[in-house]
Amino acid sequence: MTETTTLYCYIHPTRETSLRCKRCERPICTSCAVRTPTGYICKECARAHQKAFETAVWYDYIVGLAVTSILSLLASLLIAFIGSFIGFFMFFLAAGIGGGAGTLISNLTLRALNKRRSRALFLTCAAGVVLGGLPAVLALFFTGNIYGVIGVVIYLVIATPMVYSRISGIRL
Repeated sequence: MTETTTLYCYIHPTRETSLRCKRCERPICTSCAVRTPTGYICKECARAHQKAFETAVWYDYIVGLAVTSILSLLASLLIAFIGSFIGFFMFFLAAGIGGGAGTLISNLTLRALNKRRSRALFLTCAAGVVLGGLPAVLALFFTGNIYGVIGVVIYLVIATPMVYSRISGIRL
């Protein structure tokens, strides 16, 4: 008869297991295992694999925030300026400009970043869109232009997730 040795999880030494990480061959329990299409790996190997896809360098965060903030400020000022003439129909204009501006902002930002990637970079760029629109929202709010405030908010609601998804590579 063949003798089998009992394996214990390398993180939880009291848990018996029959799983091994397919990369490092360490024994892992089911709560420590990360399922992949080709088998199970440990959480450390999964983190190391994810880091290979993060190519952003430190200055990309500054560039991404600056580019998205400036372009979003310009788009929100355009909405505020045009919207001051058309009133209620500004909502439709803001939705249209939001989609187009989100695409333009994401394309220019990707070009400025040389297509480097990082989840934190995607979030930074999305925050830049919101930060760029805030001065217009505050200025319109304090001048009492409620249609303008709502229009710029509609723009931000449409453009922010569009920039995030396009920069992160999500194509719908």
